[in-house]
Amino acid sequence: MHISITFKRMESSDHVKAHVHEKFDRLDKMFDSPAEAELVLSMEKLRNIAEMRLSSDKIRIHAREESEKNMYAAIDSLSDKVKMQVKKYKDKQSRHLAGDKQSIKTEMVEPDIA
Repeated sequence: MHISITFKRMESSDHVKAHVHEKFDRLDKMFDSPAEAELVLSMEKLRNIAEMRLSSDKIRIHAREESEKNMYAAIDSLSDKVKMQVKKYKDKQSRHLAGDKQSIKTEMVEPDIA
């Protein structure tokens, strides 16, 4: 997964970058094709804001989280939110592709009358 990080109204930090890579590199296992992520970390007054746009082959996700504690809390909650969205998309795709095959087979088989 390729992650580009942009800092707005704050200094860039190697610790924050390492934390971002630690959290979001785990998501790479969930995708079949390479993914691109754009992460914007900003500060507005007392709020720490983490915003992400994630795109892969067929999936596009946009998520935003705010925290008054620190930037690490915003990144953690954003990671959880994106992970849930990816799981939801994957579940929806697997249910769509699976269909209801068992009911089709049972309708086509005619019962034997003895």
